[in-house]
Amino acid sequence: MSRTGRILAATVALSVSLSAITHASQVSLSVAMSNPVLKSDQKQTAFLKVGLEGFRMPVTTERVAVNVALVLDKSGSMNGRKIEEAKQAAIQAVRRLNANDIVSVVVYDSTVEVLVPATKLTDKDAVCKKIAQVQPGGRTALFAGVSKAAAELRKFIDRERVNRIILLSDGLANIGPSAPSELGSMGASLKKENISVTAMGLGLDYNEDLMVDLASSSGGNHVFIEDATQIAGFFAKEFNTVLSVVAQEVAVTIDVAAGVRPVRVFGNQAEIAGQKVLATLTQLYSGQEKFLVLEVEVPASPEGKARDIAKVSVAYDNMLTRSTDQLAGKASVNFSSSDEIVASSVNTEVLEAGVLLFANERNKAATILRDKGDINAARQLLIQNADYLKKYAADLGSVQLDAACNLNTLQSKNLDDVQWTRSRKAMRLEQYVIETQQSYGALPESTPSQTQASQTPQKQPAAPQPRR
Repeated sequence: MSRTGRILAATVALSVSLSAITHASQVSLSVAMSNPVLKSDQKQTAFLKVGLEGFRMPVTTERVAVNVALVLDKSGSMNGRKIEEAKQAAIQAVRRLNANDIVSVVVYDSTVEVLVPATKLTDKDAVCKKIAQVQPGGRTALFAGVSKAAAELRKFIDRERVNRIILLSDGLANIGPSAPSELGSMGASLKKENISVTAMGLGLDYNEDLMVDLASSSGGNHVFIEDATQIAGFFAKEFNTVLSVVAQEVAVTIDVAAGVRPVRVFGNQAEIAGQKVLATLTQLYSGQEKFLVLEVEVPASPEGKARDIAKVSVAYDNMLTRSTDQLAGKASVNFSSSDEIVASSVNTEVLEAGVLLFANERNKAATILRDKGDINAARQLLIQNADYLKKYAADLGSVQLDAACNLNTLQSKNLDDVQWTRSRKAMRLEQYVIETQQSYGALPESTPSQTQASQTPQKQPAAPQPRR
């Protein structure tokens, strides 16, 4: 081969290689309908799923630097095993960081103390020593603790870093703002600064609504840690996510076609504004999918007609390439008078997601009924939800829906006063995990029931018709 030919071949090979690298370092967007073919000549609802999967960070690539603030409750109720386990977990977490990371440590009881001001982690031993010296005492100034941690993060805040507050508390916020709405407002403000808060509740005395609102509004994680010996494990899981962020400030826009009505959104927070649906995800993790499901009402259309449902556009900050990437997708449906064609076209993955998220909303409604003291109504709704999930678990061959069915059944039996404190925290956690697709603290593993395992679905169901 001539010198010119070799240069040309090398250039082509390099171009292909760079193209493959670029493609491998982009978030994957999937846009799909639960029912690509709908029944003709009738108005109906269906699910549109918008999924985003984080690319896998190459092993040889240095991970994204983090700017993390540890906020530890050291009020009097943390005395003994709790504070010792919390300190050891925090020390283990610090040991996982490197010299390019920023760390700060804030502790609080009646007052707030910045134990370690935000700094590059060049001396791990000094930071760990300060954490080890923490002693409990006083009340719980939770709001002030999170506020002070945010102030420390702001010293080094950077779009090219992961900015995260990790809060651990075992009690009620009893000094300063304490309502879930107030903490939720704080979380929403922090989200605008690209700061997320992971809220870890320890024991049975903390306010789970406060923790959920803070985590949800800021785009962080939430866990219920029942026993102090579990703290280190949950800290490890949290840092697995913090250290694997591949995309930040993910903005999703769904433009719903004229004539199609956006009904409501399940999964992650979103706003419906006319024919537009807007959502912002704080972060995406390596290899993990985050998604939202939009229920749409499609007008009656004749057989053989194709109808556009929505166009989807996504913009996000790529933490590997340091660029702002754009993605686009769209969804459409066809119509048929054949029940067999409609049933056989069902996208089981999308329908499964829609069913799970719809059932999750009814699980929340059951929690509200129980809070009002109507135990019987709450129990009946959970049982109905279990039946709903059981049907689709069998129809779709879904282990996940079967597990959710079993969980709703168990929850319906744990609504009495003696179990409710613990059960409510567990329910709020599961609701949050399902809604946000949190990577840990998920539904327990379950094997399909004997009935489900022995059945082979003969045809796929149409999309469920949720009650308005």
